[in-house]
Amino acid sequence: MKTKHEVIDNFLSKDDFERLKNIVMNPLTAYFFQSDVNDNHKDEDLSIYFTHSLFNQKDDAIYSNLYHNFSHIFWETLNIKSLIRMKLNCYPRTDTLKVHKAHQDYPFSHKACIYSFNTCDGSTVLEDGTKIKSVANRALLFDAYTHHSSTTTTDVKARFNVNINYF
Repeated sequence: MKTKHEVIDNFLSKDDFERLKNIVMNPLTAYFFQSDVNDNHKDEDLSIYFTHSLFNQKDDAIYSNLYHNFSHIFWETLNIKSLIRMKLNCYPRTDTLKVHKAHQDYPFSHKACIYSFNTCDGSTVLEDGTKIKSVANRALLFDAYTHHSSTTTTDVKARFNVNINYF
């Protein structure tokens, strides 16, 4: 069964894209080590990544002073009614492309946007096997209740995106 999704290239204006990219890929932006890529991560899997939490409804908290740089752009563009989570992801380069274990972001139907800040050979793999390549200024919209996987990259130093879960 084909996973329902939408891919939108040139999702943000060039100015908004460049401004956010300069924040995301700035050496002064703090990313935090995550020893598990998702809830289905196995101990013998040595995959890691880094995140910067902008907002999490679970704690009803804005975690970062960077949040306001992202919120007004994505709230309007995605027509968000209620934000669940917004986080930046940094997947370091690996020698071979690693596809992480499939997972659900949350155990209920909701909207998700995975927005890419750089072009690389990394991708998001949907439940039906469809691979959505990481392309700068590309948004992938889908229900993150459906299983999906992230990947690393081999052709640039790191893969950068923002993951937004919302209603």
